[in-house]
Amino acid sequence: MEKTFFVYILASARNGTLYAGVTNDLARRIHEHKTKQVPGFTSRYNVHMLVWYETYGDVNEAIAREKQLKKWERRWKLELIETLNPEWKDLYFDLNN
Repeated sequence: MEKTFFVYILASARNGTLYAGVTNDLARRIHEHKTKQVPGFTSRYNVHMLVWYETYGDVNEAIAREKQLKKWERRWKLELIETLNPEWKDLYFDLNN
């Protein structure tokens, strides 16, 4: 069975604090962020809106993309989010539909 990996960006609000991560279960991981089961940055700064994600079939590609995003300028990340999600909708609520 082929695994799927997700690279994602969370935001505290539109144009707010951003966080990039990688996971193999996006719905579970975002739920963990939303319920503050993940101690650290996202719970401290209330960063839990899923505003962007990509899927990968290879874990190494996903990790490389996450590392790339973490090095990006904030402006580039904002442009990436605006391109795919101009309303800054919380995409978490569309995952299980």
